[in-house]
Amino acid sequence: MHQDIKKILVTEEEIIKRTDELARQICEDYRKEGKLPLVVGLLKGSVPFLAELIKHMDLDICFDFMDVSSYEGTESIGDVKINLDLHASVKDGSVLLVEDIVDTGRTLKEVKRMLKNKGASDVKVVSLLDKPDRRVVEIEADYVGFVVPNEFVVGYGLDYNQKYRNLPYVGVLKDEIYG
Repeated sequence: MHQDIKKILVTEEEIIKRTDELARQICEDYRKEGKLPLVVGLLKGSVPFLAELIKHMDLDICFDFMDVSSYEGTESIGDVKINLDLHASVKDGSVLLVEDIVDTGRTLKEVKRMLKNKGASDVKVVSLLDKPDRRVVEIEADYVGFVVPNEFVVGYGLDYNQKYRNLPYVGVLKDEIYG
């Protein structure tokens, strides 16, 4: 365990197992609907989860990325900025948005709104983590890996000032690191 981590919340093994379960459910749901989603990863945090998820999906998917930001340090500032937009068109298509964590919900709500405005017929969300205690807008992911407590988590794509993303698990950062 990294010296800056207080405790591990979700192990790498648990992430892989749960991601496989989510991928199976997602594929089953899209098959029932007769659709193929454009899988959109939100940079940078979703990359490890997206990479694991698509390994377990047996659909003919395409994927793309968006880079949006709404955080400074440990706090969501509520202002969603698009740093990189999609290359693919979403007009009349299904989008599966891949997120690392649903926290306040502001970013997710705004990105869903933008994708709908671009003409997406539907937008579903799969998130590795959900932190409902921090929600300030009403929004839920369609598929959730793990519900986590209101602690500052890092690893498996989640960062603090761009560090710790490469940890193979989700852990709680020691208070003195960011406090």
